Amino acid sequence: MSTIKHYLQFNDFSADEYAYLLQRAATLKKMFKSYEKHQTLSDRTLAMIFEKASTRTRVSFEAGMYQLGGYVVHLTTNDSQLGRAEPIADSARVISRMVDIVMIRTFEQAKIETFAEYSRVPVINGLTNEFHPCQILADIFTFIENRGPIQGKTVAWVGDGNNMANTWLQAAQLLDFKLHISAPSGYELDEKLALGGKADPQHFQTFANPHDACRGADLVTTDVWTSMGYEEENAKRQKAFADWKVDTEMMALAQPDALFMHCLPAHRGEEVDADVIDGPQSVVWDEAENRMHVQKALMEYLLIGRQPQA
Repeated sequence: MSTIKHYLQFNDFSADEYAYLLQRAATLKKMFKSYEKHQTLSDRTLAMIFEKASTRTRVSFEAGMYQLGGYVVHLTTNDSQLGRAEPIADSARVISRMVDIVMIRTFEQAKIETFAEYSRVPVINGLTNEFHPCQILADIFTFIENRGPIQGKTVAWVGDGNNMANTWLQAAQLLDFKLHISAPSGYELDEKLALGGKADPQHFQTFANPHDACRGADLVTTDVWTSMGYEEENAKRQKAFADWKVDTEMMALAQPDALFMHCLPAHRGEEVDADVIDGPQSVVWDEAENRMHVQKALMEYLLIGRQPQA
């Protein structure tokens, strides 16, 4: 039996694998836009387990699997409480005998790591507190689609040193671009968590002032100040992040053709001004759609490997 490949964090794939996935996502998107059937996963079943709810994650995975000819089983916390109703290992053993691939959106990364350890089928991280690889894959695809190769470019992350920031750092190291990050004191990115050690300064630089982080950037991106699971900290975070709102002044410091991204949902007037997210440099709607296309390429690759490219 061949080794099962999972996608639990961005570092799970090589630069060569990402080159293939990004190219394949472009092909699948082109086929989708031209209404050309691309049902390479006919009769395969995806189980989606949600301990954290999400509109975009559900729609992108579910619609994507149907477009590939497969089926979807949707489980919520009412249907599957990982590690509570039964041990995670037992849930993995059972569910993975009935489906072909599993996507999990949950809290601790340890949960998805344990599930993958006992799963007979590939497992995809739809989001954990620590990492969000599918979103960064979509973001990189969106950048390439709009501006060409990301290698050698500068991405500015403004805000919480959260799962998105952790994953951006992994991507920068692996795909050879630079990450500028500015977060309030006490909310900095944890290099050890993201990489298991200290980041290469050629690919990562921190800034106390978010304006300095945006200076010369090719992409400016952010996230909500209070992620799901941290709602009790909201008042404290509102105060701490007050100077980390992406506005037109920050965007003016970036490259003239810099893009703006946000993984959504967004709170206009908090982490980003309406003039930015609804402005001409914003590609958030392309970014949201592209989750579906990169995830189709990802599921296809995990289940049936590389496909011939036209």
